[in-house]
Amino acid sequence: MVERKGETYDLSYAKKAMLVVVILPLLVMYTEAMLTPALPTIQREFAINPNDVSWILTIYLLVGTVSVALFGKLGDMYGKKKMFLVALGFYTLGVILNGFAPSFQWLLFTRAIQGFGMAIFPLAFSLVREEFPPEMVPQVQGMISAMFAVGMVIALPLGAYVTQNWGWRWTYHSAAPFAVLMFILAWKILRESRYVNPGKIDWPGVLFLIWAVVPALVAVTRAPTVGWKAEETLLLFAVSLVGAFLLLLWERRADNPLIPLDIISSRNPAIVNLGIMFAAFGISMMSQANTYIFQMKPPYGFGKTILESGMLMTPMAGVMLIIAPLAGRIMPRVGAKPLAITGALIASSGLGILAKYAPNLPPNHLWAFVGLITYVGAGITLMNISLINVLVFSVPPRVMGIATGANSLFRNFGSTWGPAIAGTIMSTYYILFHPPGAPSWVQIKVPTTKAYEVLFGTSALVYLFLALLSLAIVEVMKGGKIHEVENEGEREIKVS
Repeated sequence: MVERKGETYDLSYAKKAMLVVVILPLLVMYTEAMLTPALPTIQREFAINPNDVSWILTIYLLVGTVSVALFGKLGDMYGKKKMFLVALGFYTLGVILNGFAPSFQWLLFTRAIQGFGMAIFPLAFSLVREEFPPEMVPQVQGMISAMFAVGMVIALPLGAYVTQNWGWRWTYHSAAPFAVLMFILAWKILRESRYVNPGKIDWPGVLFLIWAVVPALVAVTRAPTVGWKAEETLLLFAVSLVGAFLLLLWERRADNPLIPLDIISSRNPAIVNLGIMFAAFGISMMSQANTYIFQMKPPYGFGKTILESGMLMTPMAGVMLIIAPLAGRIMPRVGAKPLAITGALIASSGLGILAKYAPNLPPNHLWAFVGLITYVGAGITLMNISLINVLVFSVPPRVMGIATGANSLFRNFGSTWGPAIAGTIMSTYYILFHPPGAPSWVQIKVPTTKAYEVLFGTSALVYLFLALLSLAIVEVMKGGKIHEVENEGEREIKVS
């Protein structure tokens, strides 16, 4: 047991709980990333077109984006462990049912169930903030962030291998036992949060949030296919704007708002939410470009398989796994703000180099490309860890659930816009390529060097903007002291 300014923390419990929250992103990224290489197989089995198969990803995101805000609020009201288990239960049930879906419609339904489980992450971040000694929080948050990258690197090649040898259903069958195990461990190990903020559920706020979020996400997802100026796209954006306006009006006057505007609009949370949204956008743009460069045949890429591409991303995951906990350890001494600025500048400089040289790298410069994306990944890791720690130490624990839930909502928006814009760019700058051995009439669109220049260049500008944005952060830790906002005010904790 340790005591910090009147709060008692059980270090033995904290270490066991850390095991649960650190492994969790590994499971989720394993499950989600394994799905990507299986999409063509699912399309063939259910005889659906490419636009339809994209809904397997979209429905999960749509439900998840609303659920992170709703479950975050419910966690503040009824206890974060309770809501964490409910969300994890939805996720586990969805994973189990996905592999047995008899039709495409059923698969969409079970993916929607799984989408409710997206709320586990904001609730996990909240539990870490509440139940861990303040000096442990940056390190644990760092390890959670690192496991996202590790899970992605493991899952992409493994998902391709499983789909190729046993079928796409086994991507879920293989994940289901681990999901059940994680639920049991969370139920047995985690303790209920010490802060509860009772109140009534803001159902009008929930409906207005759905109205604001769902049409916008559908519009962004479909725009690369139907066109950004298409009537359908413009109508969906218009509907979403009306919903957002009504949500804003309602939440200003609601007694117990779903999204307390005074919390998410205060200085540090507003900067972090905007930063995370743009960071997710930049990461998605970069990832889309990386995938094509790795897998397109020379001279348009390195001609690697999905398995080989995953293996080539291992150095980036390894560096993230080292940097994340190290950054969490030194953060209380050097500050979250300098690390956020440094990380954004590293990412921006690396992406700028990629914009200039990556499109023209010959096949024998493969490892130069791997080195550059590893360098960028290190910067992104530093920035993400810094931003999440700025958030959790800038809001009172009694509203931590909704603060982290709103942050996840902004992250999802960025993650949705990234692939949509990247797809549009690659559809704008392309050449027609005839694959060797294919019939003479078969031609595929291949992104040109200009497409990669725009993708990497835009991402570089995004991270440069984030470095400038981070200058406005009010520091929450430095010189071995953590300055945190508590329910009754603010306090400063000296870290040993």
